[in-house]
Amino acid sequence: MRIITLLLSMIIGFSIHGQQNESKISTVEFIQIVDSNKEEAIFYYQNNWRTLREMAIKKGYIDSFGFFENQATRQEPFHFILVTTFKNKGQFDLVEEHFSELIKEHGDLKLMNEKKPGEFRKTLYSKRMTKY
Repeated sequence: MRIITLLLSMIIGFSIHGQQNESKISTVEFIQIVDSNKEEAIFYYQNNWRTLREMAIKKGYIDSFGFFENQATRQEPFHFILVTTFKNKGQFDLVEEHFSELIKEHGDLKLMNEKKPGEFRKTLYSKRMTKY
């Protein structure tokens, strides 16, 4: 639970840093690896999730992103924390449109061993965080 509290505190801090008039919005996802498929999950996030966010930064669609690994425990059963931060509500409101464009540009999913995402990962919790 300590890592969750620390991460959420960091996100809120990043959200207000440098922004006086508009609040940043972050989405946070806690991901669990399914059936010991860590290599497949890391490959997927490096070659899809990260690549799309790097493209999004270049186009000004997002402000920043973070990929954090966690040693899963019974109390904290997640392996990864994914954070995407938007400069403001306007940027956040266009997320679906912008990422649809980027996905078309990126092409097919890059997968290891042809395993689909549902076979190697599970989203335990997803949250949109806003600091006004």
